[in-house]
Amino acid sequence: MNHGTNLLSPRIAIVGSGAIGGYFGACLANAGEDVHFLMRSDLEIVKRNGLSVRRMHAPSFTLSDVKCYASSAEIGPCDLVIVAFKSTDNETLARVLPPLLKENTVILTLQNGLGNVEFLQERFGEERVMGGLVFMGINRVAPGRIENYNPNGGTVTIGEPFARTTPRVAQVCELMKGAKIINRVAEDFQQALWRKLVWNVPFNGLSVVANATTDMVLDTPQLATLAHGLMKEVQAGAQALGYEITDEFVESQVAYTRPLGAYKPSSMLDYQAGRPVEIESIWGEPLRRGTAAGVSMPCLGTVYALIKSLVARRLAGNPVHDLNRGFF
Repeated sequence: MNHGTNLLSPRIAIVGSGAIGGYFGACLANAGEDVHFLMRSDLEIVKRNGLSVRRMHAPSFTLSDVKCYASSAEIGPCDLVIVAFKSTDNETLARVLPPLLKENTVILTLQNGLGNVEFLQERFGEERVMGGLVFMGINRVAPGRIENYNPNGGTVTIGEPFARTTPRVAQVCELMKGAKIINRVAEDFQQALWRKLVWNVPFNGLSVVANATTDMVLDTPQLATLAHGLMKEVQAGAQALGYEITDEFVESQVAYTRPLGAYKPSSMLDYQAGRPVEIESIWGEPLRRGTAAGVSMPCLGTVYALIKSLVARRLAGNPVHDLNRGFF
């Protein structure tokens, strides 16, 4: 693999300028990096009013004169492409990414769940793709307005998907540091993917099936018990595949979540807004991989089935939201 790409002072494209993409792109641009945003619904508002970021661990700001575009062809080739599309939009990347790529362009995916790295590698080359995992608590609260609810800022973990760390990982981490985005290097990125699922599977999942913010999950005994069961199943699935996740890490996810308050995870926001939910990458693929490795995952299987059912009923035009209230 060619991991020698120089990412010092790169031309950066943000593909998917919602909560995550907008936050990372804005912070990088605010730090003086050359950032170009591919935008959809927020385009005209951001052109007019700029992009605002509220965060507690570093100064909040509004970025004016944002370089934002309606198509990737308008952006052109870049050195670093940060993909923050939902995994449900992966098929559109086949037409969106090519205008942004040149010989040594690096693609950094910040997407949730399993399968995204492999999807990008199969279509654009193994040597291009890096992985990133966001542990923060970010919402797009209005067009062009993004808030980071984590009082400590949260972290992004960056690594080579199936290899040891390389110089380009250090270069991207240096970019993040300059943007006041706290970062870590993943020596084993696949383990890091499963570690994030320890949070995503229960809190994104129960936010949809029980219509519950994260504080409600923690404060409702039945939900808290189910969340813990989901965490332990993810831990067991990871271990069966050779990725060690300690009991201490599992328990730390509650301590991490408590300061977020009444936080609405991304899947809850997507479901409530009628947008596609990342069912397969967050719940389906971990379930398939874990059970194929011989692990019993009844809690995950139940949550996966419930979310599929709720989304299917919504697509069919049946009102399902009120059915979630008081589900537990």
